[in-house]
Amino acid sequence: MNYRILTQAISDTLASGDMQSLRTFVRDEHAADVAAFIATMEPVEAWKMLDLIPLGQRAEVFGYLEPDFQVELAQAVSRQKLAELVTEMPSDERADLFNTLSPEQQEALLPALAHAEREDLRRLAAHAEDTAGAIMTSDYAVLTPGITASQALEKLRHEAPDKETIYRAYVVDSERRLVGSVRLQSLILAAPSTPIEKVMERRTLEVNVDDDQEDVARKIADYDVIALPVVDADNRLVGIVTYDDAMDVLVEEATEDFHRIGAAGKMVTSLRDASIGTLYSKRVSWLVMLVFANLLSGAGIAYYEDTISAYVALVFFLPLLVASAGNAGSQATTLTVRAIATGEVVMRDWGLLLGREILVATLLGVTMALAVSLIGLVRGGPEIALVVALTMVIVVLVGSLIGVALPFALNRLGVDPATASAPLVTSLADAAGVMVYFAIATAILLPAA
Repeated sequence: MNYRILTQAISDTLASGDMQSLRTFVRDEHAADVAAFIATMEPVEAWKMLDLIPLGQRAEVFGYLEPDFQVELAQAVSRQKLAELVTEMPSDERADLFNTLSPEQQEALLPALAHAEREDLRRLAAHAEDTAGAIMTSDYAVLTPGITASQALEKLRHEAPDKETIYRAYVVDSERRLVGSVRLQSLILAAPSTPIEKVMERRTLEVNVDDDQEDVARKIADYDVIALPVVDADNRLVGIVTYDDAMDVLVEEATEDFHRIGAAGKMVTSLRDASIGTLYSKRVSWLVMLVFANLLSGAGIAYYEDTISAYVALVFFLPLLVASAGNAGSQATTLTVRAIATGEVVMRDWGLLLGREILVATLLGVTMALAVSLIGLVRGGPEIALVVALTMVIVVLVGSLIGVALPFALNRLGVDPATASAPLVTSLADAAGVMVYFAIATAILLPAA
């Protein structure tokens, strides 16, 4: 159902006070759509909606809500009710929620959980942020060597309701060391008496519990698998990372990169829900730094005051030229940061990219120079047109090279390439553009003055 139609339907039913009809209606809708509507409500009203939904669906709906709103809901309900919901949630989502709660809320929640859930939660929540351990789930299917295909299918049949996926099960020895994996399709097609060792794959893709989450997500995407097993230093299976969690990681990492490129830092909440203070604090430091970086442009203008005084027409083209340098740099850095972030290029490719950028930027600069030189002829004559045209070629080239080189340089220094934000590149390219422009103008025009 269209989201707007769904929202209107829920609102109308809620206004009518017919809770039974609302309960029936909501149960038939997708959890993500119900969550989107609940997210617009106050916590107390949201719980009235959640209480209409069976516990299993309630946990699914809860998982689609933003972390900040999940915390608000957790604060607005009794410990026992929260414990029932947390118990029903997938283990990875349960750990994510637990890590967002305050220490006081965590201490209050743990005693209300069953021993198995409590220990699982502590184990998952103990892993460092942004690692495979932080996003893995403990809801996976495990088989042991020595059983037949029919016995494996029977085991999976009983475990299926409680597992994230059974399309691939993992085979472990008596000490839980990973020895292989087996696809559900292989078990179904095998003869019932076939030993599992005959159908399992011994070369299993795996990741370490301390691997970076972005590397894990990219590996899932590269190998096109629905899940990857996570092992510890002793090769013991401790969890799996599923494709849906990998997708969330890639979205999160891409969002962080865009925030850094925009010089806004890492946002811990959505743009819609961010407070004025948060938006201010995330942006002010970079903008203040860039104010001083832009003084370089002012210094360049001051240095060439004699040239400007002699040829006032040069001022007309200044904004156009420095903007072209900044725009070229922003384009180049956006493409480069994206390529580094997705693994399309690595450090050894910097020379190739730099060489290609020289050719592309020169072609772009020449094209733009032809266009702007016509304006130069009208505004200032042949000499001004020559200055403007030469400057356009050089500033586009310089801006593009800054845009390509800076992300690689930062990556080499161990700094996130996304820190080469568009505003930073633009400021550097602008300053370079001013210096190049007036240096060329002085060399060409002043001897003839």
